[in-house]
Amino acid sequence: MTHSTPHSASRRRLLAAGAALPIAALLPHATLAAGYPEKPIRIVIPFASGGTADVVARLLANKLTERLGQPVVVDARAGANGIIGADGVAKAAPDGYTLLLHSSAHAINASLYKKLPFDTLRDFTPVAPVVAPGVFVIVVNPSLPVNSIPELLAYAKARPDTVSYGSAGIGNGLHLAGEMLAQMGGVKLLHVPYKGAAPILNDLVGNQIQMMFNSPLAVQGFVRDKKLRMLAQTGLVRSSALPDLPTVAESGLPGFEVTSWYGLYAPANTPAPIVQRLNAETIWAMNQPDVQERLASLGTAALPPTTPAQFGEFTRSEIARYAAVIRKASLSLDVV
Repeated sequence: MTHSTPHSASRRRLLAAGAALPIAALLPHATLAAGYPEKPIRIVIPFASGGTADVVARLLANKLTERLGQPVVVDARAGANGIIGADGVAKAAPDGYTLLLHSSAHAINASLYKKLPFDTLRDFTPVAPVVAPGVFVIVVNPSLPVNSIPELLAYAKARPDTVSYGSAGIGNGLHLAGEMLAQMGGVKLLHVPYKGAAPILNDLVGNQIQMMFNSPLAVQGFVRDKKLRMLAQTGLVRSSALPDLPTVAESGLPGFEVTSWYGLYAPANTPAPIVQRLNAETIWAMNQPDVQERLASLGTAALPPTTPAQFGEFTRSEIARYAAVIRKASLSLDVV
């Protein structure tokens, strides 16, 4: 079997709107925004400082500062699963000086919450993907007598609502990964919400729960020490970092895909020349060797050149995909 790179399937979806343009082809458009920027730029991350979003945003901000000749600062505005920070950007002036770096939660929130203070598609201008979609792995406690996705589904089907999995709260991406697995596999799993990833791992190793979705880097030590067992990965194709681990899709659930990604957005009606400039510079920044090396240490990578329109199509496809899972699971939350 020929294995693709970790994010090749999601790359294809990101580029589905048309062939990717080389960076050099994008830069002439940037000359239309020759006067931009004339003051500092703020990148809002809608999560707490210190997490992956913060690391990624600072990598981008440092490179953009070099290229644009103005300070680019990172502003963490956490709260309501990313909604508070996103709302601030949606209501900011559309002049390219306030930007949003959000995760796949941006697409999930569009359907998960009964009423958002903004319209996820109408109130933002897609700029560029910042980090390529990364895969998760399904890990189980070794006491669970399964070694593959077909065995897991057969075991769960015979014992409805007894195979438990943990996630960092109702409606987060890894909760929906479990819902998707249950829906596509025709089984009932027991979701156990936590307040963070660390206690989930502790309880999984301690056999308080049986399963979770997590990044390969987060669980590799436990797998090496045989405290956890990996069953599958969640990309459409196998990651080159995990060539011997099958995907859920090839294990009997075609089309199953759950990934984590980060992208850059501006307020709606931001002038196209500024969006094109930011798109080109973001792509350049995230593909620099030192940035690529840091991203690799996080288990992810940047993407090749992708237009704002292509990133917009990807965002819409992610919203639609998660909306179907959320609707079938009858999930709905209020913004608090």
